[in-house]
Amino acid sequence: MAQKRKTYLNLSEKNTLLPQEETLEIKQEKKKFSIGIPMESDPNERRIPLVPNAVGLLVNNGHRVILERGAGKAAHFEDRLYAEAGADIVETPNDVYQTDIVIKIAPPTENEIQMMGRNRILFSSISLQSRDKTYFHNLMEKNANAIAFELIKDKTGAFPLLRSMSEIIGNASIMIASEYLSSPEYGKGVMLGGFAGIRPSDVVVIGAGTVAEYAARTAIGMGALVKIFDDSIYKLRYIQKMLGARVFTSILQPVLLQKALREADVVIAAKHSPTGQSSCLVSADMVRQMKTGAVIVDVSIDQGGCFETSKPTSHKHPVYKEFGVTHYCVPNIASRVPHTASYSLSNFLTTLLLHMGDAGSVEQLINKDKAFGNGVYLFSGILTNKNIADKFGLPFRDLDLLMAALR
Repeated sequence: MAQKRKTYLNLSEKNTLLPQEETLEIKQEKKKFSIGIPMESDPNERRIPLVPNAVGLLVNNGHRVILERGAGKAAHFEDRLYAEAGADIVETPNDVYQTDIVIKIAPPTENEIQMMGRNRILFSSISLQSRDKTYFHNLMEKNANAIAFELIKDKTGAFPLLRSMSEIIGNASIMIASEYLSSPEYGKGVMLGGFAGIRPSDVVVIGAGTVAEYAARTAIGMGALVKIFDDSIYKLRYIQKMLGARVFTSILQPVLLQKALREADVVIAAKHSPTGQSSCLVSADMVRQMKTGAVIVDVSIDQGGCFETSKPTSHKHPVYKEFGVTHYCVPNIASRVPHTASYSLSNFLTTLLLHMGDAGSVEQLINKDKAFGNGVYLFSGILTNKNIADKFGLPFRDLDLLMAALR
């Protein structure tokens, strides 16, 4: 009698054990996009969203990148580097705004929106404080899909691009304060920090987020005495843990804050508001009691500012004095170090563009990545951000319901 042979499942047959639904899954076809990078029309914006290495990666993945000549000059990236990476260099912005995806830093102007083709995808910041109803109407007429960098979340609920920019801004804010504190015109000829036999500088930080953390870290490294104020005990505990040092922390108690401001050499206002509108935490009278030659860096100016005496300035004219106190209120501080900031932006945005290509469309990426959907404020010309709708009195549709209706 022939002996029965044992049979073993061949590895090539493993799919036979899967449910039928698994074997019927259809893979989404990848999409190759044309991506346009225009030159920034705002003279205060020196960053560029994609660096040459990132362009090379996108081109190698089948996408086409079109760059307006000179777009990277302010960030110290030559056209030659983009051309070598595979980008097409064009002389005017018209061709750039006809691409599938337009990606830039500052929100487009009215003229730039008019150059855009219909049904295009726009990646940019939104800078809500300086927008008006016309801006949204113009994009709606173009049937645009518009995504705001600063509103995109990750799977933890954090804002990754805001965090990376905040790290840069936190460091830069102390360097800026140091520069003006030592100035004979705007400061007191004082070097920020602490040295043997010399009293350390007093640095007050309002807020306990990422900007505050990196500002405090830099100031402590320079030997300054740091005091941090916030309205969240949880955030104050967290920032102490992250700093690894027992710095002075306090809730935003007016009497304690006013005392700290009177002694301060530098004040960094870094209180971020999730609503896009910061609260005025320091009155003009409190500023009047500060030291002559003290320096305020109001990082929150893009949300309205934390000081009653704050008003937006520019990189060309960054400071002014009020009650003898120097105010630095430039909204886009990261643009002061455009080369570094461009790399940080590019690292985030390149991955996002590759994911969109893999997904096949912006609709598919929204369906797959709910955190990305948080950054979408216009879908096919329909406003999907309730805060914007409430602020400007515009009609609103919930993005999840909109996506469900399209399935």
